[in-house]
Amino acid sequence: MLGSLRRRPQLDYLSGYFSGRDPARIDFEVRLALHLGIYQMRYLERIPPHAAIGESVEMVRRANKRSATGFVNAILRKVTREEIRWPGRAVELCMPQWLLNGWEREFGEDVACAIANQALKAPDTFLRVPEGAQPPEGAQPTGVSGCWLWPKGPAPEGFRIQDIGSQSIVPLLGLERGHRFLDLCAAPGGKTAQAREVAIQAIASDRSLGRACEVASLGVPTLVLDGTRPLPFSPGTFDRILVDAPCSGTGTLGRNPEIRWRIQPDDLENLHQRQVKLLRNALACLRAGGRLVYSTCSLERRENEDVVEKTLRGMSGWRSERIMRRLPGREPGDGFFAAVITST
Repeated sequence: MLGSLRRRPQLDYLSGYFSGRDPARIDFEVRLALHLGIYQMRYLERIPPHAAIGESVEMVRRANKRSATGFVNAILRKVTREEIRWPGRAVELCMPQWLLNGWEREFGEDVACAIANQALKAPDTFLRVPEGAQPPEGAQPTGVSGCWLWPKGPAPEGFRIQDIGSQSIVPLLGLERGHRFLDLCAAPGGKTAQAREVAIQAIASDRSLGRACEVASLGVPTLVLDGTRPLPFSPGTFDRILVDAPCSGTGTLGRNPEIRWRIQPDDLENLHQRQVKLLRNALACLRAGGRLVYSTCSLERRENEDVVEKTLRGMSGWRSERIMRRLPGREPGDGFFAAVITST
């Protein structure tokens, strides 16, 4: 359950609070069952306590931890909805301390708190509705052209789900009819499809054959390329290039809560090095007077401004014309960074 994954630090603390034991000393399977039960009893409204307890006890039994069923049953019967004083902001906001510290340095304490609180909520769903198409009944317009809030679940036939933050990137390219366009890290293809709403000459690529095939299914010429190596295009081949770089994804924690527990500080440095290579190689294929958009769904400076600054310091003739940043809790949808790069 995504909700229990989002609130893992709180649930760990509550497991210890109600059991009187160090959660780290509780068997993993039993700990998960306690997390599920406590989450249902404290954070959900529609599940009766007896049902939550019964489900958790059954989880332990199925995990061959029968000796712990009485323990789980007894602990969950102690759970209340009384207000808890959390031991620190990292537990209260359910964020790794290092990640929270970085946001506070970069954006300030209030904004960092808003980002973390937004990551505790299930994300809204947005549809892409191309110009001239009739949005489905029930869709609500947003501030991004062609993007509609969709409160009804799966996308209706003929439309695709695409986050509002994602949909805000392609307009920065300023695509015009006939432009030669490269989408360097194209999979799964949402931005490629959005770009092709304009009559452009598009080429898409991805380093993975399987992911490249996803994009090729859109009817776009697609190559399997490792963009961290020099690209097989002549200088000046493209009018517009999108580098939607692989990143930590820290702008998408509401949608992908496991990222906050998987990503480590050293990962940002590895991603930074790769992102610099991607951007440098892409710029080598952009014509003078063209435009490149570098984007990530990361909130981390090391993957965003630092990548752009390091790349442009080593390449003459290019400048960062505009920076766009979307922060969860401030703007709707996922967090995104984008830099518009043009020739000087």
